[in-house]
Amino acid sequence: MSKPRIEIVLAATRGFCAGVERAIHAVERALELSPEAPVHVRHAIVHNQRVVQGLERRGAHFVEELATVPKGGTVVFSAHGVAAAVEGEARARRLRVVDATCPLVRRVHHEAERQTKAGRLLVVIGHRGHVEVTGIVGRCQGPAVVVETVAEAEALAPADPARLAFVVQTTLAVDEARRIIDVLRQRFPQITGPDTRTICYATQNRQNAVAGLCQNVQRVIVCGDRSSSNSNRLRELAEAAGRPAVLIATAAELAMPFLEGVRTVGLTSGASVPESIVQETIGRIAAQYEVTVRELGLPERSPRLHPVSYAELDALAHA
Repeated sequence: MSKPRIEIVLAATRGFCAGVERAIHAVERALELSPEAPVHVRHAIVHNQRVVQGLERRGAHFVEELATVPKGGTVVFSAHGVAAAVEGEARARRLRVVDATCPLVRRVHHEAERQTKAGRLLVVIGHRGHVEVTGIVGRCQGPAVVVETVAEAEALAPADPARLAFVVQTTLAVDEARRIIDVLRQRFPQITGPDTRTICYATQNRQNAVAGLCQNVQRVIVCGDRSSSNSNRLRELAEAAGRPAVLIATAAELAMPFLEGVRTVGLTSGASVPESIVQETIGRIAAQYEVTVRELGLPERSPRLHPVSYAELDALAHA
């Protein structure tokens, strides 16, 4: 009996962004330069278990609190960024720090510091409790409030409506952020902020690619961890476009009944997902279907991001 046929349409813009590559490289270099002493990483360097487990096998230790790092030890800050208090704690404990914060997240940090230093209440548009948002709030030099939804924006009651500013989590869906910003600007015309410009180019490009997929396929598979904000947004965007979608961390998680009766399926991955998971997913489908694969759109041309400070890494080499 012949296999049923299915076409897999790959989003050309998918997988690792420049910030993720930069952060992973920082941990790899720290491991190379400090082979005798343990290298600790505060929080998952990126939100992908395969990446984290691979670095653990090479000797990295992932921790949530600096208290678990030996005094004078080495710690890498993840791509998501940290609060100013965390940096202060690292200095107080004389830790050797390699800061792998994504430069696009760091840009939001600078804006948060600038606006709160000027005496404005900062509205952080993002997901409460997400590690990036926690870091942004922890950079503020004055009060800040996190707003997740349009309803929360409509209920916001600042003491001084004329002294407001906002920033946006870098991995939000553009349309989601814009709806909240529109409400804030309608209610508080004097509010200042960068619109959606702090949403990173990679997040926007991957969202645009999913929109293109949805015009060409019946269903969508997104490879990415459930803890990954940008991967969750891709699934939500596909569903909002009327396409059933699933988020899978590994190929083994793909429930094959999802593809029953389907002739075309879109496949993409979040910004912290290695290409190997995408290829394994294609292989899993090919085990039961006669598969053809085509790529939609143009591959991303990532801008060059300044590498993690090699002064920090050099300090490890000469420690």
